Amino acid sequence: MTLEPTDQPPPPAAPAQIPEPAWWRSPRGAATRTPLTRDAIVEAALRVLDRDGLDGVSMRAVAEELGTGAASLYWHVQNKDALLGLVIDRVVGEIELPPPEPHRWKEQLKEHLRQSLAVLRGHRDIARFTIGRIPIGPNLMRIIEWQLGLMRAAGLPERTCAYAGDLFGLFVGTYGVEESMGMQSPTGEPMPVEQVLDLFRGYLESLPADRFPNINALMNELIGGSHEERFEFGLDVLIQGLAAQTR
Repeated sequence: MTLEPTDQPPPPAAPAQIPEPAWWRSPRGAATRTPLTRDAIVEAALRVLDRDGLDGVSMRAVAEELGTGAASLYWHVQNKDALLGLVIDRVVGEIELPPPEPHRWKEQLKEHLRQSLAVLRGHRDIARFTIGRIPIGPNLMRIIEWQLGLMRAAGLPERTCAYAGDLFGLFVGTYGVEESMGMQSPTGEPMPVEQVLDLFRGYLESLPADRFPNINALMNELIGGSHEERFEFGLDVLIQGLAAQTR
């Protein structure tokens, strides 16, 4: 029996793999002496982070999580910083990227930043690792490419598109850090959030109203509003600022 030829086009080629930063790779190369895999090490490090926090992540702690010695890890990752770089890239890989819709770019960016914060919230204090460094990796590159494509298609100026990603990272990252820390007591002693806010209110109320009329008038607003409400306020200001620069 002969098969009739079809007019169906060949299946699309798989997308090229995104290259990794050179500093993720161990100088010892691929000549591993252990059955461990890098993915298993990253997943173990993420479990340690979720359980013990960022300060609890060490090569020894991750090795113990895997039931092996710390030396075995160095066949796959160069050091702790490289491991944390892999972990943060694994985390940001949880951020979903829908098809860009330039006609509703403002709403899409807000949804994207809300989801980004939610992902950071799901992993203890991982947001701390994003402050003061650029967590470059394949997954972050996917996110940046998506952001740039959406903003450029919406008509934002080139420099605005290029700078906005840094602003997004700082905005979401600092919110994530602050949330993971919780409300800190000015006395250094642990106390409920309500008690901390009462201390702040008491101090504001002690200020002479004639010298601080604006603080006095806006006292409730200054110490009011949930973290979520303040995040949404910041989102509005950020996106409106970008919109003001459209051509």
